[in-house]
Amino acid sequence: MNDLGRLEDLPADYVAELRSHNLVPLWPSLRGVLPPKMPTRQTQATHWAYQSIKPLLLKAGELTPIEKAERRVLVLANPGHTLEKMQASAAMYLGMQLLLPGEWAPSHRHTPNAVRMVVEGEGAWTTVDGEKCPMSRGDLILTPTGRWHEHGHDGDQPVIWLDVLDLPLMYYLEVSYHLNGGRQDILPGRGDRAYARPGLVPTPVFGRSGKRYPMMRYPWVDARAALLGLADDQPDLAHVQVTYTNPESGEDAENVLGFHALMLRPGQTLQLPARSPAVVYHVIEGAARVATDAQGFDLVGADTCCIPGYTATTLTNASATEPAFLFVADESPLHRKLGVYEVRPDNQPSMP
Repeated sequence: MNDLGRLEDLPADYVAELRSHNLVPLWPSLRGVLPPKMPTRQTQATHWAYQSIKPLLLKAGELTPIEKAERRVLVLANPGHTLEKMQASAAMYLGMQLLLPGEWAPSHRHTPNAVRMVVEGEGAWTTVDGEKCPMSRGDLILTPTGRWHEHGHDGDQPVIWLDVLDLPLMYYLEVSYHLNGGRQDILPGRGDRAYARPGLVPTPVFGRSGKRYPMMRYPWVDARAALLGLADDQPDLAHVQVTYTNPESGEDAENVLGFHALMLRPGQTLQLPARSPAVVYHVIEGAARVATDAQGFDLVGADTCCIPGYTATTLTNASATEPAFLFVADESPLHRKLGVYEVRPDNQPSMP
């Protein structure tokens, strides 16, 4: 295709006349919004080391009481989007949240979907629409759009977890807001108990509950056992990964972002093709190197990194004797719904 005209090629009085009518010419900017072969990506490969985050988060606990903070969080911001925008990728927000013994983060609800991946500590809980969810290391807890949720802590040590929200997307769509509420009454029934065995769901004698999200807590002990069982059952399987799903519908656990648990066998190197969604990796157990053609990060326990979309990635277990376990968050459900999900095994463009 021939080179397109530049804005500078147009007479200044013509450009001024266009702007006075809130008009702009497309052709000088067309290749900026529709580049050839590869999308323009602001997301940069970025690594956040937990050993740097934790002391600063604990210091925040000393400086700001929960009553003033409401949610005491340090945002893991991607410099490619500028730190002020507080986003890890185009659709993902990440934050490390601290709750100290005896504290209560008051109930609220908001339009962005959120999950909590527990990093360390015991004794905390999240109540979601009346369902009290204990928080233990590696547990995944959903707080989907519009659900009341609050956090409390009955233990004696700090509890820290990783928040993952689709806040950047909701903010871009101009639908992001919240409502405050009071303490919730705890209701009987827990999804992680009702759906504790794969392939078995409660029999709907009187019809389904009608809940869009029947399960709010996904215990790490179950996800870890599923990974070990899968690896043992299929010893030649390279990509040992499970996806957090709705136990009744089989759909993704939430409707915008995808959440997974991945196991690297001892000494394993895993080659992953370029895919359209950005991906976040967070180490639950062990250590791993996450590398692209341009750069690599050595992740140890509770470290987090983000890899932009359309980027082939290599994962390497740092241990030759022990498996490594990673939590993975990505934008794949959103991309599939939009019809733009793409895998490039040879890194060549191919329309979905």
